[in-house]
Amino acid sequence: MAQAKYKEYYQKMLAKEADLFARFRIVHDSYQQDQKKFQKEFNQVGRQVVDAVHDWERRLCSVMGRSQYASYSQTVSEKFWDLVRQDFSQIDMVGVIIET
Repeated sequence: MAQAKYKEYYQKMLAKEADLFARFRIVHDSYQQDQKKFQKEFNQVGRQVVDAVHDWERRLCSVMGRSQYASYSQTVSEKFWDLVRQDFSQIDMVGVIIET
Protein backbone atom coordinates (compact mmCIF):
# COMPACT_ATOMS: atom_id res chain seq x y z
CA MET A 1 0.00 0.00 0.00
CA ALA A 2 1.31 3.43 -0.90
CA GLN A 3 2.34 5.73 1.90
CA ALA A 4 0.33 8.93 2.40
CA LYS A 5 1.89 11.94 0.69
CA TYR A 6 2.33 13.89 3.94
CA LYS A 7 4.19 10.96 5.50
CA GLU A 8 6.36 10.66 2.42
CA TYR A 9 7.25 14.36 2.56
CA TYR A 10 7.94 14.10 6.28
CA GLN A 11 10.41 11.27 5.69
CA LYS A 12 12.03 13.22 2.84
CA MET A 13 12.37 16.27 5.08
CA LEU A 14 14.03 14.25 7.84
CA ALA A 15 16.44 12.71 5.33
CA LYS A 16 17.35 15.94 3.53
CA GLU A 17 17.69 17.93 6.76
CA ALA A 18 19.22 15.09 8.81
CA ASP A 19 21.98 17.16 10.43
CA LEU A 20 19.60 19.91 11.50
CA PHE A 21 17.06 17.49 12.96
CA ALA A 22 19.78 15.47 14.73
CA ARG A 23 21.07 18.66 16.35
CA PHE A 24 17.53 19.69 17.26
CA ARG A 25 16.81 16.26 18.79
CA ILE A 26 19.67 16.77 21.27
CA VAL A 27 18.63 20.34 22.10
CA HIS A 28 14.94 19.37 22.25
CA ASP A 29 15.59 16.56 24.71
CA SER A 30 17.79 18.79 26.85
CA TYR A 31 15.13 21.50 26.77
CA GLN A 32 12.55 19.04 28.07
CA GLN A 33 14.79 18.40 31.08
CA ASP A 34 15.68 22.04 31.84
CA GLN A 35 13.78 24.69 29.92
CA LYS A 36 15.47 27.64 31.52
CA LYS A 37 19.02 26.42 30.90
CA PHE A 38 18.51 25.39 27.26
CA GLN A 39 15.96 28.02 26.20
CA LYS A 40 18.32 30.16 24.12
CA GLU A 41 19.85 27.26 22.17
CA PHE A 42 16.44 25.63 21.77
CA ASN A 43 15.03 28.81 20.23
CA GLN A 44 18.03 29.29 17.92
CA VAL A 45 18.08 25.77 16.52
CA GLY A 46 14.30 25.50 16.76
CA ARG A 47 13.82 28.55 14.54
CA GLN A 48 15.81 26.81 11.79
CA VAL A 49 13.76 23.64 12.26
CA VAL A 50 10.45 25.52 12.13
CA ASP A 51 11.60 27.28 8.95
CA ALA A 52 12.53 23.91 7.41
CA VAL A 53 9.17 22.41 8.41
CA HIS A 54 7.32 25.38 6.89
CA ASP A 55 9.34 25.02 3.69
CA TRP A 56 8.47 21.33 3.36
CA GLU A 57 4.86 22.03 4.31
CA ARG A 58 4.67 24.56 1.45
CA ARG A 59 6.14 22.01 -0.94
CA LEU A 60 3.55 19.47 0.13
CA CYS A 61 0.54 21.77 -0.01
CA SER A 62 1.41 24.20 -2.84
CA VAL A 63 -0.01 22.10 -5.64
CA MET A 64 -3.15 21.25 -3.68
CA GLY A 65 -3.81 24.87 -2.78
CA ARG A 66 -4.23 25.83 -6.43
CA SER A 67 -6.50 22.96 -7.35
CA GLN A 68 -9.89 21.58 -6.48
CA TYR A 69 -8.32 20.13 -3.32
CA ALA A 70 -7.65 23.47 -1.62
CA SER A 71 -9.78 22.63 1.43
CA TYR A 72 -8.03 19.26 1.70
CA SER A 73 -4.70 21.08 1.81
CA GLN A 74 -5.43 22.37 5.34
CA THR A 75 -6.07 18.84 6.59
CA VAL A 76 -2.86 17.55 5.02
CA SER A 77 -0.93 20.42 6.61
CA GLU A 78 -2.35 19.56 10.03
CA LYS A 79 -1.44 15.90 9.61
CA PHE A 80 2.09 16.88 8.56
CA TRP A 81 2.51 19.03 11.69
CA ASP A 82 1.07 16.22 13.83
CA LEU A 83 3.94 14.01 12.64
CA VAL A 84 6.41 16.72 13.62
CA ARG A 85 4.80 17.00 17.06
CA GLN A 86 4.97 13.23 17.56
CA ASP A 87 8.75 13.36 17.25
CA PHE A 88 9.29 16.82 18.76
CA SER A 89 6.61 17.49 21.36
CA GLN A 90 8.07 20.89 22.31
CA ILE A 91 8.17 22.30 18.75
CA ASP A 92 5.36 24.71 19.54
CA MET A 93 7.52 26.27 22.27
CA VAL A 94 10.09 27.58 19.79
CA GLY A 95 10.30 31.33 20.23
CA VAL A 96 8.56 31.33 23.60
CA ILE A 97 10.49 33.14 26.32
CA ILE A 98 10.03 31.69 29.81
CA GLU A 99 10.81 34.12 32.58
CA THR A 100 10.92 33.20 36.24
